[in-house]
Amino acid sequence: MNIMITGMGSYVPRNRVTNVSFSEHSFYESGGKAFSETHEAIARKFKDITGISERRYADNDQLMSDMAVIAGRLALEDAKVDPETLDGIILAHTCGNVPFGSSQADILPAIASRIKHELRIKNPACIAYDVIFGCPGWVQGLILARQSIIADNTKRFLVIGAETLSRVIDPHDRDSMIYADGAGAGVVELVEGDEKRGIISTAALTYTYDEFDYLSFNVSNKEGYAPEKRYLKMQGKKIYEFALKHVPGAMKTCFDKSGYGIKDLKKIFIHQANEKMDKAIIREFYRMYNLDVFPEEVLPMNIHLLGNSSVATIPTLLDMVLKNQQADHSLTKGDVILFASVGAGMNVNAVTYVV
Repeated sequence: MNIMITGMGSYVPRNRVTNVSFSEHSFYESGGKAFSETHEAIARKFKDITGISERRYADNDQLMSDMAVIAGRLALEDAKVDPETLDGIILAHTCGNVPFGSSQADILPAIASRIKHELRIKNPACIAYDVIFGCPGWVQGLILARQSIIADNTKRFLVIGAETLSRVIDPHDRDSMIYADGAGAGVVELVEGDEKRGIISTAALTYTYDEFDYLSFNVSNKEGYAPEKRYLKMQGKKIYEFALKHVPGAMKTCFDKSGYGIKDLKKIFIHQANEKMDKAIIREFYRMYNLDVFPEEVLPMNIHLLGNSSVATIPTLLDMVLKNQQADHSLTKGDVILFASVGAGMNVNAVTYVV
């Protein structure tokens, strides 16, 4: 018996926001000092580091839960399963529903419950709950679904990652250029078969002793701007150093438990956080196997045009690759892949999966 992703779906908002769109923003350092660099210089440096040239924002009348419902419905259709047969809906997010122009997140009732309501599922045995695990939330949803299937004799879950980070960013913080909106979903279920497929091994870690607030909410970088509001803030250098120190090891722990060799690995679906950081993580991971260079074809990326949509990045990218929407990347039955993510908490996780 295997625990497999049998259907995928994603929703990419239609609103393209280019780096040029930020040219009217005045950016400040965290201490309140204005940057002396021109916008052109800031945008050029930003693109060189992150790889992002544009990102997508939700329509003003869309909520995060609206996008999650679309992605979830597409995943259910792709899996060809009746929603009434779901044992659970796991919704990973960070900020809840934040209406456009609002400063308050809405998480009551739980977003997963709203999704179940919108999908018109009557079955009370379909348990709906939210997972707040930072950017690794969707991967953690896979891990939780697997644990429930193994321990509780359940069979099928809908795991969704969705976010509207555009609603919680500081217009005076250049880090705001990283974030984006979107939703991705997968149906995870028990499948009969003699072949070794699906989720093979997992790893998850939480670091809080010194690291817990590397991502948090705080006031605007511009002194006196909207003092009643709090915005998504990150300590970029510390996150970069943390990721390089802890993510490759978690990936190796997970992958070694799978029993496969590094040359068996076809693709790595890493959280689309920052191109420079992601490639540095993969490079360090391969060095742990005494390989100084990693094969470029192992690393699909969509951050360049979609930005960092937190929990939605991995399922969206996986959906695109499975449906041949990502240039030069595809998957076939039997391919060994690895999911890996790092984010607020600070949380790190990984999953080895055989297509």
